[in-house]
Parts: sequence; C-alpha cells; structure tokens
Amino acid sequence: MSERAAPFHCPYCGDEDLRPNEQGHGAWECGACNRAFQLKFLGLLARGLKRADDGGDERI
Repeated sequence: MSERAAPFHCPYCGDEDLRPNEQGHGAWECGACNRAFQLKFLGLLARGLKRADDGGDERI
C-alpha cells in the first residue's frame, strides 16, 4: 500500500504548521490556529465537470 498525500496547509487559517493528530488516519492538527481536522476521500464524481463558456468550471 502506498503512502497517502499530506495536506500542504490548514484549511482554516492557511498556515503550513501541520502535524499528524493522534485521532487516527487522516487526522491533522494546526500549530498556528490550534485546530484539528480530518481528511477523507469520498470517491469519484459520477458526472464530473464540464468547461463553461466563460472559462470557469461548472458541474453537469
């Protein structure tokens, strides 16, 4: 089994001072804002995305 990718920054404050949390797989804590969070892969989207005329992405 391969290693999972680690987050690059905190989703709350944007700081890069992250450490694994003892709560288990996918759990991280931020030393800057003192928050703990967990990342979880939910799966692939069935419909995906299509390119909108204005250059942005839009769900189909």
